[in-house]
Amino acid sequence: MQNLSQQIDFILELDKLKAVYRKAMIKNDNNRFENSAEHSWHISLTAHVLAPYVDAAVDISRVTFMLLIHDIVEIDAGDTFAFEHHAILDQQADKERAAANRIFGLLPEPQGKKFSLLWHEFEQAETPDAQFAKAIDRILPLIQNMQNEGGSWAKNRVLKEQVINRNRYLETSAPKLWSYALEQIEIATEKGWLRVE
Repeated sequence: MQNLSQQIDFILELDKLKAVYRKAMIKNDNNRFENSAEHSWHISLTAHVLAPYVDAAVDISRVTFMLLIHDIVEIDAGDTFAFEHHAILDQQADKERAAANRIFGLLPEPQGKKFSLLWHEFEQAETPDAQFAKAIDRILPLIQNMQNEGGSWAKNRVLKEQVINRNRYLETSAPKLWSYALEQIEIATEKGWLRVE
């Protein structure tokens, strides 16, 4: 029963992710900010929908699992805007590693280790599964911002080049989606939603 008690503690901890808000705005809900739990659910389904566009062989179950747990660390570390200054993003990475140790440490050791290894795999993005997961994590905000007249890009004066660089995992993981992303970025630039230096 000790394992169950630890697992229940972890499940209760996950509820806190619903209170972590991102910069992405939900157009269909009066442009309120999206929370990280919603984001994790949305990208997990997006991965299944867009899986036919992956060039490499991927295990979509592993990809989905990565996407469901990748932002759990934000319970402690909070969310940082993807286009923040490098110094802030570096500090965030340190906070997220510490959060991963604490939060996955709530689980019984073998299960916590499995979750932790999968989280690290996502962060390092060296395997086809992790690269596709990263690509999906990057393309969904692009889709959302395009639907919302630039959304957080326009509000935060994001540069075209920043969005291109942010979506580069698509280039090797899913070239057709990469072409789609580049087309959308061009449209956003023409409409003034993305800036050019």
